Amino acid sequence: MSWLDTSYRALVAPWWPFLFILLAGWLPTDVWRWLGVLSSGRIDEKSTLIVAARAIATGLVAAVIGRLLLFPGGSLAAIPDWIRIAALAGGFCAYLWLGRQTLVAILVAEIILLGIPWAMRLL
Repeated sequence: MSWLDTSYRALVAPWWPFLFILLAGWLPTDVWRWLGVLSSGRIDEKSTLIVAARAIATGLVAAVIGRLLLFPGGSLAAIPDWIRIAALAGGFCAYLWLGRQTLVAILVAEIILLGIPWAMRLL
């Protein structure tokens, strides 16, 4: 079987997953990234289209956070709901009160998320 074999037997070749990742994963997204880089200097940040795109992106991030908070999977599902909600609220408050620093807010939320279950095990 040659490397140019176009039959269905070629799908079991050891290089096939890498080609699939390249063609179906990296290439389609990378093209849009490069187009964004090339056109970013000519786009007005206050245009209606950019404001709408930013709102959609923010909404998607909020939806993912909401999903992780309310319907977690894996190890996060073992942490009670009230602790996950407290971590979200604590991180958000830290973000607002400590100078809108994202890293600080993430650290506060992680300390709450991991610290409360750890402290409860010690009791």
